[in-house]
Amino acid sequence: MRICIIIPAHNEELYLKDCLDAFVAQTHLVDELIIVDDHSTDSTNAIATDYAQKYGWIRVLKHESSKEHAPGAKVVQAFDFGLQHVKSYDLLGKFDADIMLPNHYFETMLNHFQSDWKLGMCSGILHIKSENRWVYENIADKNHIRGPIKLYHRACFEKMNGLRIGVGWDTVDVLLAQYHGFRTYVDEDMVVKHLRPTGHGYTQKNHRAKGEAFYKMRYGIVLAKLAALKMAWQARSPKLYIEAIVGYLKATVKRLPRYVTYEEGTFIRKYRWKGIFKKLF
Repeated sequence: MRICIIIPAHNEELYLKDCLDAFVAQTHLVDELIIVDDHSTDSTNAIATDYAQKYGWIRVLKHESSKEHAPGAKVVQAFDFGLQHVKSYDLLGKFDADIMLPNHYFETMLNHFQSDWKLGMCSGILHIKSENRWVYENIADKNHIRGPIKLYHRACFEKMNGLRIGVGWDTVDVLLAQYHGFRTYVDEDMVVKHLRPTGHGYTQKNHRAKGEAFYKMRYGIVLAKLAALKMAWQARSPKLYIEAIVGYLKATVKRLPRYVTYEEGTFIRKYRWKGIFKKLF
């Protein structure tokens, strides 16, 4: 199975070398690693280019996005730009530049996909450093495949028609994989070091965008409130709940385009409620 990984990178000079060293040290090397330098102003491009000159399976592309801060959207746009230059793949990854993989990561992922023909998405689990220890980054359920380490089977990726552009892309893809009958799996033995904790630099605009994403995924107001409450609880920020709901209501008034169809939205709501009731009872 041919593995292609795309890494959108914007000003990642502090983390990129460690990330790429982990790729080079894999027991099963990926077939193609594309680093999309998205408007970096530091030495990101120089670091990436140095690795590309040493390893023929690494390529560097320049992507000049707008200077506007657009969480979710810009990373997917950079990923899509990289996807246009992919030669071929059976497994496609969207990875971040601030992670360190265990050496046998892709060997393990390949085994998972080869042993389960219905597996659509697979990943390890993210840990962050806390007081000289690497601990689970507790901002999502452990069975959720996180944005920095997405790995898709081609059949699944094509069925869900690629990634949605905007905040929430890394949630709706998992839900659409389920909708189309694919399984998703998180291997908790594959600990991936997340060198920069999620949420660094989050703003009021980011929080409202999360509420907007609930609208675009057709959660409905009750599910949106529960999801916002969960986020606020995990972040220990009541303000996050308020901003998310404001974002949801504004999206409703504006009638913004949705991420999913009516039928997909119906499935997503039922799937979410089933998960909630399972936890309660």
